[in-house]
Amino acid sequence: MSDTRYIFGFHAVTAKIRHAPDAVKELFVSTARQDGRMRDLIRAAEASGVKWVQMEPARLDGLAGGAARHQGVVARVLAQIPYRSLDDVLDTLSEPPLLLVLDGIQDPHNLGACLRVADAAGAHAVVAPRDRAVGLNATAIKVASGAADTVPYVTVTNLARSLREMKERDILTIGAAGEADKSMYAVDQSGAVAWVLGAEGDGMRRLTRETVDVLASIPMHGTVESLNVSVASGVCLFEARRQRTAKGSL
Repeated sequence: MSDTRYIFGFHAVTAKIRHAPDAVKELFVSTARQDGRMRDLIRAAEASGVKWVQMEPARLDGLAGGAARHQGVVARVLAQIPYRSLDDVLDTLSEPPLLLVLDGIQDPHNLGACLRVADAAGAHAVVAPRDRAVGLNATAIKVASGAADTVPYVTVTNLARSLREMKERDILTIGAAGEADKSMYAVDQSGAVAWVLGAEGDGMRRLTRETVDVLASIPMHGTVESLNVSVASGVCLFEARRQRTAKGSL
């Protein structure tokens, strides 16, 4: 079964059944859950032609790799995530691109949360380096609550080069940096924008910082000095969305 992997949790499994039912090879549901939410999932699986079987909770724990919060739902799906290049994404857009670039995120919970935020803000893709980053594993997919199937996750071999390619397409690259003098609210984000956020703790790598068009900070009005990367992503992306919406209403 090297060509398959396991995903778990209601949101992740439901999204996979909704968006790519042919990729779901088997659905395993807990014998300990027979509530309305489980019945709805089973009906959705049956309507999509997805085979499902009941399984003891202990066996589900094993399929989910010991994850305690699989919620009694595990699916075996095709392991291959269709590869999409940045050009594939950008060439199909009918509006200016809105991208989230993550420079070396290591925590799958943060990656999943960033994907969820990107979906909510209407970002067209999340871009990340192929190496020195967590990758789209089962935990990230679960935390994304379905967004892993709706927001393209584009991995690149050279992030600095990809940022330069974005610039060639007239996409403004903005690096989030707490020490930056310019506030994010002072940056015109009404056009094509790529927000770049760094890894937990270390922030953006030196070359990434040197490559972006502008560094901008999120004004902090309380006692904390920084935000979690997914929270910061939400602040930045929604400001970009707000500005382009305001511009469109003029």
